[in-house]
Parts: sequence; C-alpha cells; structure tokens
Amino acid sequence: MKKLMITLAAGVALSAISSMSAQSAEKMTLYCSAQEDWCQLMAKGFEEFSGIKVNMTRKSSGETFAQIKAESANPKGDVWWGGTGDPHLQAAEEGLTEPYVTSMRGELNSWAISQAKSADDKTIGIYSGALGYGYNTELMKKNNLPEPKCWKDLLKPEYKGHVQMANPNSSGTAYTTLATIVQLFGEDEGFEFMKGLHKNINNYTKSGSAPIKAAARGENTIGIVFMHDAVKQAVSGFPIKVVAPCEGTGYEIGSMSLIKGGRNLDNGKKFYDWALTADVQSRALEVKAFQVMSNKGAKSSPSAPDLSTIKLIDYDFKKYGSSAERKRLLKKWDDEVKVLPQ
Repeated sequence: MKKLMITLAAGVALSAISSMSAQSAEKMTLYCSAQEDWCQLMAKGFEEFSGIKVNMTRKSSGETFAQIKAESANPKGDVWWGGTGDPHLQAAEEGLTEPYVTSMRGELNSWAISQAKSADDKTIGIYSGALGYGYNTELMKKNNLPEPKCWKDLLKPEYKGHVQMANPNSSGTAYTTLATIVQLFGEDEGFEFMKGLHKNINNYTKSGSAPIKAAARGENTIGIVFMHDAVKQAVSGFPIKVVAPCEGTGYEIGSMSLIKGGRNLDNGKKFYDWALTADVQSRALEVKAFQVMSNKGAKSSPSAPDLSTIKLIDYDFKKYGSSAERKRLLKKWDDEVKVLPQ
C-alpha cells in the first residue's frame, strides 16, 4: 500500500511539474521601446493571437539596452521591440542578441533587410522615421518668437529656455540627434552646435517623445523629436507645427531583436514573425503611430511624414550604431556639453 501511495504521489508530482513547465513555455517577456500605447497594443494583440502570456516592460531604447546588458549573465527578456536602431546594432555587436532569419523577409522594405544584414541578422527594421522638431504655435505667438525652419535657428538667443530634447544617454531619439548633427556639420562644428543648443535647453528628458508632449501641454515651446511623434500631437488637436530642418536631417530605423539566452526563445520567434506582418503593422494607426512601417503591405496614414519629400542625410547606421562610436560620442557629450552652465 505504501509503495502504491508513493507511486501515486510521484505521478502527481511529475504531472504538476509537467503542467508548470507547459505553462512556463506559454509565456514571453517583451521589452518595448516604442510609445506606451503602442507597446500595450502589441502585447495584448499577441496574447489574443497566440494565447501566450506577455509580460511587457516599456523603457526608452537607451535604458532598455542598459538593462539587457546588465542582465546578460541571467537574461530575463525574450524580445526587444521598437526604439531606434543604433542601440539594437550595439547590442548585436556586443553579442547580447540572437541571429534569426524570419520567413517574413520577402514582404519587407529593403531598408529593413539592410538593417538585418548590417547586424548579422541579430536585428531587423520594423519602422522608419525622420528626425526634426515641433513647436507650439500659441506659445510662439505669445512670446513673440520667430518660427524656426532650420537646425541652426534653434541656436538663436531668443529661444533660451524654450527648447527641450532628451538626454542621449537614455534616449535613442536624442542619440540620433547627436549623431545626425555630427554627420551633418562635421564633428567639431557639430559639437559647437550642441554647446550652443545647450544654452537654450530648459530640460533634458529621459524619454525621446517627452519634449513634444510637453509642448502639446503648453509646458515647453520647441521639442526635438522624430517628426512622427510631433504629428501625433498635431492630429490629436494640439497646436503643434512639425518642422523638417532646412539643412537636412537624420532618420531612424526602429528595430526588433531577440535577446540572447532568453528563456522563451520559441515564443519570441513567434512574436518576431507576427510583428512583421502587414496586418499587425497596420494597427500602428490605431494608436496614432505615424512611422513608415517595414512591411510593404502595411497601411499608412496621409498624416504621416512623407520621407520622399524630406532632405535626409546618408545616415551611417553601421558606424554610429557601433559600440565604440556610441560610447565615444556619449562620453564627449557628457564631458563637453552637459557639464556647461546654462
């Protein structure tokens, strides 16, 4: 009888362990660096599609990169979705992400594939967007300020205390701004520009989209952001005008990566493929995300910035997404710009 009871108990225990293992396999941890409502939509959408429980955390791309690096000995995330491509490329270079060749490649724009190839298939492009800025037209008028049209207009002394951007250490948007200015004007002149801009900055935010949200609320006048973030505020009814700077500008390739050593890699791959479909990417419009999506069949909004009409620089993603160059530029910005009085 004792042997029978032991056998039955062992069977129940094994069954429970098996059940727990199966439940564990139906989970996934998503690190998301896009706007909060888009992150929520992606997490809930994949749960409904797959039945896999998604644990989602939203942080800016710089913060997410730092977290993945800090967790590399014991990875807790499975997929990193969204955010500028430069830190995704750095993560790939540092061996923090897994190579994966999705079956969806045939449906994607060439720039999305180029992003993957430059990272040995450890990341892929999911959307693209041009850098620029937006301003609150009512505050401009109230403060009798001229309307800026170029990057160098933002250096005018009358804009002191009226400009906001994110900190490039935490924000992919702001790092793209720094790398854009360096490529546009050359490193010496580019850093002189950043020093001049620093005099007019009222706050360095943690999140890349925060400056234009503050402008929409009337708490800030000019926000340096990706243009689609400014468009979102404008179509939401706020008095925001969007500017593509006259000298030209850089752009992002928002990316997606599988985290090396993730505990739910198979589920992560399912999310990866699902997130690249035209139907899923078209849902960006539900949360007023106006980026150009990587799937050629995804729907776009007439309000979205038309990249073909914007003067884009030949942004060197390979160089400025490299670990060494990114660290060097950020240290130089910390040492030569951030420390200056305002």
